[in-house]
Amino acid sequence: MKLILDTANLNDIKYFNEFFPIVGVTTNPTILSKEGGDIVAHLKEIRKIIGDDKELHIQVTETKCDEMVAEAEAIVACFGNKKNTFVKIPATDEGIKATGYLSAKGYKVTMTAILSASQAMIAANAGAAYVAPYVSRLENICDDGVAIVAEIQAIFDACGTETEILAASFKTVRQVLGVALTGAGASTVGSEVMHKLLAHPTTDTSIDGFAADWKRAFGDVTLGELIANAGK
Repeated sequence: MKLILDTANLNDIKYFNEFFPIVGVTTNPTILSKEGGDIVAHLKEIRKIIGDDKELHIQVTETKCDEMVAEAEAIVACFGNKKNTFVKIPATDEGIKATGYLSAKGYKVTMTAILSASQAMIAANAGAAYVAPYVSRLENICDDGVAIVAEIQAIFDACGTETEILAASFKTVRQVLGVALTGAGASTVGSEVMHKLLAHPTTDTSIDGFAADWKRAFGDVTLGELIANAGK
């Protein structure tokens, strides 16, 4: 399952882009509002950090089809190209209409705010490249977020659609792993949960143990230094 970072924080993006195998960054109006300032320059900096080949997902702020289309075209022209800049459009009737038009023109649409398998099915039929079901938000209304993702994936598998799931809205690592087990193509994960996907206290204690055992046996010299000195 592909991992995409869900933040607009430049320091977090620099860190995870360097150390984690993320394939891109997702943003939305709420995420961008936390950064403030010149948001166009900010988005250009995100593109600069992640490079030309990784995905950048940017959500429209318009609500009517024609305005969504115009804004989507401006987003792609400003921050990348049709290959790597995905326009996020909410799952509304106007959004579906805009998605159908844009996808026919070769634009990649991420249909966001998906809360049901039926919404995802309609979005796929409209040509969306991704659908983004909200896992934690579903669970906050006493629904099973991972189960909804599984339903969507089962429908996509049965129909042979090219649309992928981009699961979103995670609070725990277990939710991310649950989505991975459904066969979903991608998840977009916030910085805190992304850190927790790798971190484990027993890993830390194991590494500390390796270092202590080595030092007791060989002192402060490293294996690389021993190898370098072996032929001398």
